[in-house]
Amino acid sequence: MIVSTRIDERLIHGQVATMWTNHLKADRIIVIDDEIVHDEMEKDVLKMAKPSSCKLSISTTRGAANRINAGKYENERVFILVKNPTTLVALLKNNLDLIEVNVGNMSSKKDSKQITKSISLTEEDIEKFEVLNKRHVELFAQMTPNDEKRNFMNLLKEV
Repeated sequence: MIVSTRIDERLIHGQVATMWTNHLKADRIIVIDDEIVHDEMEKDVLKMAKPSSCKLSISTTRGAANRINAGKYENERVFILVKNPTTLVALLKNNLDLIEVNVGNMSSKKDSKQITKSISLTEEDIEKFEVLNKRHVELFAQMTPNDEKRNFMNLLKEV
């Protein structure tokens, strides 16, 4: 069962490894990224960063969608991590239903707009969030479990 899906370009780091996994009582983290799956050094870093209480899967978009839809993780509490909204749109195209997404850290890039202290988006990112919103995915921003859950599309409108 998916307990949470989060966009965080840092993937597994202190907040995720301690606060979020404990809060969610996650016993598996799935990092979904079509590039990292082929990068042995990046995979090793993720394996070292994961909490000892969690199993880790690193998967392509298609592979993750297929395994989740086949029920492979139905007896586990799964925390999905992706770097960007493009991966989430690809998951939708691979028939994975997403209910809600926590938009975490997305750092400033060339031509990006700052939405919150920790979220900056390019026009392409904004287009992908609009696709997710049209598909009725609830989008919210919440850096830590103790922070207020804020409607992400409302934050976009304020910029």
